[in-house]
Amino acid sequence: MDVALRSSLIRRASLLVLLAVMSACSTVTVPAREENRTREQAGTTSASISSTATPKRAGAYYQDDGPPDRVPPGLLDTPDADPKVEPYLRGPSKPYAVMDQMFVPITDARPYVQRGIGSWYGRKYHGRKTASGEPYDMFAMSAAHPILPIPSYARVTHLRNGRQVIVRINDRGPFIASRIIDLSYAAALKLDMVRGGSAELEVERLLPDEIARLQAAKRASLSQSQER
Repeated sequence: MDVALRSSLIRRASLLVLLAVMSACSTVTVPAREENRTREQAGTTSASISSTATPKRAGAYYQDDGPPDRVPPGLLDTPDADPKVEPYLRGPSKPYAVMDQMFVPITDARPYVQRGIGSWYGRKYHGRKTASGEPYDMFAMSAAHPILPIPSYARVTHLRNGRQVIVRINDRGPFIASRIIDLSYAAALKLDMVRGGSAELEVERLLPDEIARLQAAKRASLSQSQER
């Protein structure tokens, strides 16, 4: 076969393979509820970082989202999420596309530490299904993250005031480049970031070894309290 013809055929075959891969990637999507939520959230979070935007109500939250009309008593005393080693859910572990971005969830036990601006979501999504299939509970210690495994656990630190919480990752989002995590209302309240709407945070994934240590420490503390 002529060398020039062979090179032409190889180039054409490579192009066809590339087009097939791109086509396959373009068909990966998230559920409709997630897509709708990201569109709504995009407007909310982009407005919250604009110095000229005027919030509809005090507290730096927008549209019809925000804190509950009535905060349950003792919410500040809500215990952190109780870390466990759980199997990852198949659906939320697949690569997906939102707002022209591709996200590839973590599916192994690699360490993960991230710093940036975090936000929270509240009553607008209370009771709706999360990416895990569980209903979103704004009073639970949970969070949404674009790529951390579902379910998994993370320690979130407010870098200005030093407060920490442990949350269970059970949802996807946020999908704005300037946001690294969406916390539940309860988690944001404990971090003292509700009124500001967002804060500079550190997100650290809890790996199985640390989860085992935390569980052992909890059992030891419970045993000591029972002996008294």
